[in-house]
Order: sequence, then structure tokens, then C-alpha cells
Amino acid sequence: MLHGIFQLPASKSEANRALIIRALSGHDFPIHNLSDANDTQLLNRLLSSKAGAEVSAEDAGTVMRFLTAYYAATGQQLTLTGTPRMCQRPIGVLVDALRKLGAKIEYLGEEGYPPLQMKGFEASGTYQLTVRSDISSQYISALLMIGPLLPQGLELTLKGKISSEPYIRMTLAQMAHFGVQATFEGQKITVPHQQYQAQEFTVESDWSAASYWYSMVALAQEADIFLPALRSNSLQGDSVLPSLMEPFGVQTEFTETGVRLTKSAVQEPIARIDFFACPDLAQTVAALAAGLGVEVEMTGLESLRIKETDRIAALQFELVKLGAELREIAPDVFKVFLPNKPETEPTIHTYEDHRMAMAFAPLALKYPVIIDEPKVVRKSYPRYWDELQKAGFSFVKS
Repeated sequence: MLHGIFQLPASKSEANRALIIRALSGHDFPIHNLSDANDTQLLNRLLSSKAGAEVSAEDAGTVMRFLTAYYAATGQQLTLTGTPRMCQRPIGVLVDALRKLGAKIEYLGEEGYPPLQMKGFEASGTYQLTVRSDISSQYISALLMIGPLLPQGLELTLKGKISSEPYIRMTLAQMAHFGVQATFEGQKITVPHQQYQAQEFTVESDWSAASYWYSMVALAQEADIFLPALRSNSLQGDSVLPSLMEPFGVQTEFTETGVRLTKSAVQEPIARIDFFACPDLAQTVAALAAGLGVEVEMTGLESLRIKETDRIAALQFELVKLGAELREIAPDVFKVFLPNKPETEPTIHTYEDHRMAMAFAPLALKYPVIIDEPKVVRKSYPRYWDELQKAGFSFVKS
């Protein structure tokens, strides 16, 4: 039986926004329960020290996007770069918007991609922008957080379907916590010129990380576990997990201090799931469906192509080892099929992607699984393997 209390990392989404806002405010206020994820620790180090001639965001997409806007708005002159994969991830939508506001940014390599040469900021007088919102909500959040510092504030009109809208609302809610008021009506967000106010902030545990425990409960024969410091009124988009995972056989009970997860029956057939607002949950669900032997349709996966790896391609390669296939059955509609038997001891390649490692590891409840490059979990959940060991998982190091 899967039983016990297991610790989650703090939300790096909340933590990274709080760190940027603190830096923009000019005040030093406490941020409690700061995430120990590498992305957050990296951002904290970069913001806490004087920037050199070259700054690396490493493999952290949020850090790259948030720092691009932060360095632009604060007029800093430096080179912003990252890992080879980071320099393949597009940033043109954000750079174009910042240039219209007055940022001087040049590409040092391929147009539309890092590395970036930041050359200062001179307000252009423009404060009304139309920005594509169907690619990554992080572009929008990066612009919103610098909005109050602009002489005339910022008015964004979002063009297209809004990707990961809960994360935009998280950004606005955290800005409001620090005294900045904004309006979000239809496709338009307005942020007047204001000053951030110093306030203490406590970071919630990470709902994205909780998804792997939901998967374990669904795969276990019996389960009763507790995950501390998760809230029913969470700002995080991935807090849709209780309803999303119920058909897979997981019951959620909220308490004053966290959530209790217990096992129930799988409900088939499972309805099509739209991941447009919660794309980080897609890998967990795809691997879980294969492990449970259920077919599921998935949509809203557009942004997965530009994550740490091409996550759609990665899933297609690795699910085959589980006897499953991820096929595109219509434009932006994928389905997990189960035509074959899984390999005896599948070796799951992680493609330098933390979520590939964590999404496939719960399948060890069904059969032995080999996770290639397991240290990638340091990006968001450094103690993941320690917590799995507490849960009764055993490891053989190769």
C-alpha cells in the first residue's frame, strides 16, 4: 500500500514571480518557503548579485523570459544567454513587444532566439501593445510585471486564444498582493503606472509536482497519502488536478494543512482532456494512461513543442516502450492508444527534461523502469527521488 506524508517543493511559478516583483520594487522583503528548485535558486542568485557582462539563464525558460523583461525595464546592458536548447527556444514575441516600449535589444545569433544583447531602455511613449497570447503565457507575465514601472503603465491586447490563462491571473494576483492594481477584461489587460509595495509573501507547494503523486495513487493497488501545504483556493493553474484526476481513480480531500489522496475506481471512458491552461500536466497523464491501460484523448498541447524539449515528440518516442502510441487524430487532437505490450524493463530517455523523468517514474508501481539521466529533476523537484524512496520505491544505480 502506498501510504505516508510526502513533501512537495514550493511552487517555482509563484516563487519566480515574487522574486522579480521584489527586485522591481526596490525593497527587500521576506519570501517564505522559497522553492529549492534550480530555476528559482538560479533566479534568486542572479537578482541578488550585480549582473556581469554575460548572464546565463541556463535551461530555465521562465528565468530567460522574466529576466529579458526585467533587464530591459531596468535599463541594464549585458548579454543574456542560456544552454544550447535554451537558444533554440523562441523569444521573438517578447523582444518585439519590449522594443516597442523602448528597449534596445539585439539578437547575437538567429533572429528571434537567444542569446540577446541588452543595450538599455528609453521609453518610446508607446504603452498600448497587441501581443500573441497563444504561445506562452510567460511572455505576457513578463510584460505585466514591468508594466507598473513604465511611465504610462501598460495596456495589453491579447491576440488569439489565451495560453495558460491561470498563470496570467496568478501574475496579476501576486502583483495585487504587492499593491499593484490591474484590470483584465475580455482580451485586454490594463496596468496603470504604480509602485510595488513591500509585503511578506509565502509560497504555496507546487501543484505540478503533486501530479506525480496523483499518478502514483492511480497506479497503486491501495493508496492513502497526504501532501502538505496545498490550498483549495490556489493561484496555480495545475490546481485543476482534483477534478482532472478523479476519472483516473484518485479522490482528493482538502484539509486545513494540505490534501489527502485515496484510491478509487477508474472511470472509463475518460473524456477528452484540454491541457491548454495546464500544459505541464500532459506528460503525467499520457504516461499514466499507458500505465493504467486506458485510452485518452488530449488537446491543447501546442506549447509543448517549445518546452525543455519537444515534449510531443518525446512522448511519442517513449510511450512506444510502454506499448502505447500517441497519435494526432485531428489537428491538435492527440490520443493515447495501447496496441502492444510494454517492454520488460523500458529505458525512458528524459531529453534533459525534468518532467519526462518524473512523469514516467510512477510506472515502477507496475513494472521495473529505467530512467535515463535522473538528475534532471533538480530543475523543479530536487528531492523527488528521496521522497519516492520514502514511499517504498527501490533504486538500482547503474
